[in-house]
Amino acid sequence: MRVLLCPDKFAGTLPAQEVAVAVAEGWREVAEGDDLVVRPLADGGPGFVAVLAEALGGRRLPVSTVDPLGRPAAGEILLTADGSTAYLESAQACGLHLLDPAERDPKATTSYGLGLLVTAAVESGARTVVIGLGGSATNDAGAGMLTALGATPLDGTGLALPYGGAALAAVAALDGTPRLRGATLVAATDVDNPLLGLHGASNVYGPQKGASREDVLLLDAALERFAAVLEKDLPGCPPQLGALPGGGAAGGLGAAVLALGGRCESGIGLVTRAIGLDAALDACDLVITGEGSFDHQSLRGKVVA
Repeated sequence: MRVLLCPDKFAGTLPAQEVAVAVAEGWREVAEGDDLVVRPLADGGPGFVAVLAEALGGRRLPVSTVDPLGRPAAGEILLTADGSTAYLESAQACGLHLLDPAERDPKATTSYGLGLLVTAAVESGARTVVIGLGGSATNDAGAGMLTALGATPLDGTGLALPYGGAALAAVAALDGTPRLRGATLVAATDVDNPLLGLHGASNVYGPQKGASREDVLLLDAALERFAAVLEKDLPGCPPQLGALPGGGAAGGLGAAVLALGGRCESGIGLVTRAIGLDAALDACDLVITGEGSFDHQSLRGKVVA
């Protein structure tokens, strides 16, 4: 029998590669004659770059960045062999796993470090930058990322806002132009939630990042105000930004990509094409997959679904 092992990460426990190895070892203990095909998966969250590097090759370039509280962190970008496309993951700079439980506060965390990764990808000469979104500790709709790219959110007096989603309750304008050198951004999302509302970034994912009910209401209102500013001050921003599918991914980073004229794609769809999963499915008798927690969120674009 041929068995395809294609799990996602088990968040907070094991990366996808180690999950697949553990399942394979257990399987061989009782059925060593079976043919096991190992294809770890990612949906845009932690492990996105590692899974693609294994499938695509290319060059992995280290990048110095910062975590959601502005502390030094190690990131990387994956460049295709011809240098035309760069892959990176938001979790290396914005990941929830980078913070201790007591440090989790989406009112204050920033996506600035992701902006440093995007800048490195653009400066490498990539014409397309694919950003894996998922597993974030932030809820600032990419305000920090935009600041790192050269577009700073300002309050009504013209002063730069502090980092974090809560500060966006006072946002009035965006100052500067994002430095993308003509590169196209693609958000590889693990969910299809919009930025705002009952199914938006703040309501659905804010609590797991440390937000209280009062925080959720504050953050949703702050992101609504920020979305209006992005529509006003970014020429390529589409209308009704707060309602677009994928905009709520990674604390609203999907909306920032859309506002910059980019697009959202299914992260798992992108990965399965890259690793040839359809062919592997056609050739197997049994599939084993999984993730750290199966719940209602699993059905909104994650690996298992």
